[in-house]
Amino acid sequence: MRETTSDSGPGSPRVVSLAPSTTATLDAMGAGDCLVGVTAHSGFDAPTVGGWLNPNYDRIAELDPDLVCTSDGLQSDVRDELLDRGYDVCHVEPGRLADVVASFETVGEAVGRPEAGHRLAEESRARLAAVDARTPEDAAPVVYCEEWSDPPMAAGNWVPDAIEAAGGRCPFVPAGERSREVARETVEAAAPDHVVLHLCGHGDRVSAESFRERGWDVDAAVHVLDDSLLNQPSPHLLTGIETLADLIHGTDDANDAASADE
Repeated sequence: MRETTSDSGPGSPRVVSLAPSTTATLDAMGAGDCLVGVTAHSGFDAPTVGGWLNPNYDRIAELDPDLVCTSDGLQSDVRDELLDRGYDVCHVEPGRLADVVASFETVGEAVGRPEAGHRLAEESRARLAAVDARTPEDAAPVVYCEEWSDPPMAAGNWVPDAIEAAGGRCPFVPAGERSREVARETVEAAAPDHVVLHLCGHGDRVSAESFRERGWDVDAAVHVLDDSLLNQPSPHLLTGIETLADLIHGTDDANDAASADE
């Protein structure tokens, strides 16, 4: 394997990222020049090597990476296969919001850019502090976040933490646990003030009306967010928290944006 350095250019490691979240993280820390391969639908201009759960190992071999990045327990089999094939692998499995931010430093270290990783993590913590400073202390609206609609899946992992960071409450799945199917009666009993649709793989191509058409007894504002803003453990999540804080606490700009989805 080639030696990794903290400088860009010829001495930089050749990195294949099999996780869109890691691709976005590397790009945000200014290490996108290391990327020689990414998964489809990552939104990054680099050769593609298949999907998140079904990468093309022959294509990866052709790119001759020094490091392959994976993320989440769902990619553990992919990670193990890569290790068996002799690759150096950086694998992260953030479960909570704090883990997501800490993973930026882990990824920075892995690609030889520790200062960039640390800087991105500190910037993220500062953004969270800024959101906390501007959210009301006496109001914590209930927010139902739906990651999938058929069947309805309440979002878990870091999403409950993200809602809390935005000044709300998300009592459907304990923070750090996997998203799970939720019953209509459970959502109705919680009487959410807001419903957030961030359906995995759909971007923002979801209609708020699709929730209202279910006929659930839920009197809530319905918002649609690009799924990368909540489902992806990358710096996009910080943007999602900032957006949510505005939505659930009623700033004019956010309400104007949300009205276009409702």
